[in-house]
Amino acid sequence: MTVDEVLAELAALEDPRMRAVNERHGDDHGVNLGALRALARRLKTRQDLALSLWTADDTAAQLLALLICRPGAFGADDLDAMMREARSPKVHDWLVNYVVKKGRHAEELRVRWLADADPVVASAGWALTSDRVAKGPEGLDLDALLDTVEAEMKTAPERLQWAMNHTLAFIGIEDDDRRARALDIGERLEVLKDYPTPPNCTSPFAPLWIREMVGRREA
Repeated sequence: MTVDEVLAELAALEDPRMRAVNERHGDDHGVNLGALRALARRLKTRQDLALSLWTADDTAAQLLALLICRPGAFGADDLDAMMREARSPKVHDWLVNYVVKKGRHAEELRVRWLADADPVVASAGWALTSDRVAKGPEGLDLDALLDTVEAEMKTAPERLQWAMNHTLAFIGIEDDDRRARALDIGERLEVLKDYPTPPNCTSPFAPLWIREMVGRREA
């Protein structure tokens, strides 16, 4: 399929009602993600097509590009530029989780983005940091991370605050020695304390999240 053919198929999949739902979360597209993934499976890995779709100025096209690209084909500067071009929260999340984490530049970009002045870019650094805490915390200064969370999370912009809260929770879940401090920070800052949580789902409020996950492991 050519770029024009793919864009035409994405346009045919557009659902105004789904767009309205997605726009409430900051995502300007109306394509069902299941249909998008099915299209990606048909296309298979197509780096050339992915690059063209990424520049199409369309959120659904960017999401599809992230599903059919080769993560290892990107350099660190390529990924940095893509992060700054990401149009929506979903594109931002998929870029981090489906491309950056699977490539060879994750740690370099984690460090670079963690200190970035753009809060959206910085949130990607914190997302990668949460992944490090969960999978390979050796070499991380967890106390310094907690210091930053304690000083900055309460007043951070929403996406950055959300990502920092994840790191706080992951430290509390994974590190027995720092769990008490993580719980204390979460209780004092009260970030996401009143976040609406559906039944049978874990609250993103860090103290509840930490206690729930630790309790499951100890059960």
